[in-house]
Amino acid sequence: MLGRKRGQWDWAMQAELKTSVSTLNNGRLSTHLKIDFFCFQMAFPFYHLLLCVGLWAPIYCKPPCSPPSRGSPHPPSTKSSPVSQVSSSSNDFAFHLYWRLVLQSPGQNVFFSPVSISTSLAMLSLGAHSATKAQILRTLGFNLTATHESAIHQGFQQLVHTLSVPNKELDLRMGSALFVKKGLQLQASFLDRAKRLYESKVFSIDFSNTFTTQRINNYVEKETKGKVMSLIQDLDPLTVMVLVNHIFFKAKWMKPFNPADTHKSFPFLVNKQTTVHIPMMQQMEKFAFGVDPKLNCSVLQMDYRGDTTALFVLPGEGKMRQLEQELSARTLRRWSHSLRKRQIEVFIPKFSISASYDLETILPKMGIRDAFGKNADFSGITKAGFLQVSKATHKAVLDIGEEGTEAVAATATKVIVRSKDKPSSPVLRLDKPFLLMLLYKGTKSILFIGKVENPTKA
Repeated sequence: MLGRKRGQWDWAMQAELKTSVSTLNNGRLSTHLKIDFFCFQMAFPFYHLLLCVGLWAPIYCKPPCSPPSRGSPHPPSTKSSPVSQVSSSSNDFAFHLYWRLVLQSPGQNVFFSPVSISTSLAMLSLGAHSATKAQILRTLGFNLTATHESAIHQGFQQLVHTLSVPNKELDLRMGSALFVKKGLQLQASFLDRAKRLYESKVFSIDFSNTFTTQRINNYVEKETKGKVMSLIQDLDPLTVMVLVNHIFFKAKWMKPFNPADTHKSFPFLVNKQTTVHIPMMQQMEKFAFGVDPKLNCSVLQMDYRGDTTALFVLPGEGKMRQLEQELSARTLRRWSHSLRKRQIEVFIPKFSISASYDLETILPKMGIRDAFGKNADFSGITKAGFLQVSKATHKAVLDIGEEGTEAVAATATKVIVRSKDKPSSPVLRLDKPFLLMLLYKGTKSILFIGKVENPTKA
């Protein structure tokens, strides 16, 4: 039966696609990547698999309670290490995906976690074969003729481990869990590598039980310290496996804002016709700052305690599209080497935004075609049926304020000169559309990336 050609099987009807609804309350971020599968039906059953990604990233801006510890538990990565190669490729994937999202939603806020999406896709590739596997890894930015697949997964293994090592100054954890239907025979090699390379936990579960959804949601809620709740609203009766990937990030500014200095109503120029008013945080401090004459933009770096940093990027007048087209891992490296610390006054909006995407309409345009079509080959997950990705949804929320931030965002910046009776210092006002990246300095990985077009659009 397994030896028959794939084209000989009749297609099963595609089940109704259901998207988990993320919830956002004060101080909560919920992000998920959902992938349903449908399969050939004859002797094989019709299976669904759900892949969810939950993220929460509050960044507290109040003063730290204790002095920073000396040293870091995360060993520095070398340029040629697998984790360095994975980070560089994943960063390029982040910019390619960012550009696709911008094209799909012009004039809209953009926000997502590339490291979560790339890690989830890389783990999914463990169960893919032939062209399906190659397309996933190439889209993630890997040259398969120059880099062996084992080195790719080794790099992700190091990345997942590095982001999960306990740190007194930073609460940053990445993890995965497989909830598998009792009796489903998964490929032993897939399970072994999911556990060993991606530190995934495996749970046997009865999907016919009405409390299954609650059990999975309880797990995600616990792993994110109660900040991501009700990630999954319900499960299709045909679901046989749920793969959950989550990221938890919690840090404090090295140089926090004083709430007393926040302007309650500050003009933000969305475009030439639209101006909105938002709360605007303000402080005068020494920050790494620079101007990129090639891309006509200003770049501000503000560090968090615990080896993470935020980049706020302001394009020149009418130069947003040019900046977005030139974003790359190489550009990011150039900025990191050119910024210099100087006294500067910064204005950063206090706001909340969210964005959601149907990745099944975007990833095929980036190269992952077979996974979403009849040529999909996920026989490395189970031999019980032919699987095809039918739905992939990602949603992220950004919340910035003096007391807490869920993820990170950037706003357009304007440089002005202070009055003549005071020392001349640049002033950076994020009072129009801007870009932002939140990076982990130990691996130079982009944890979050976004563009704020209108901070009042939640």
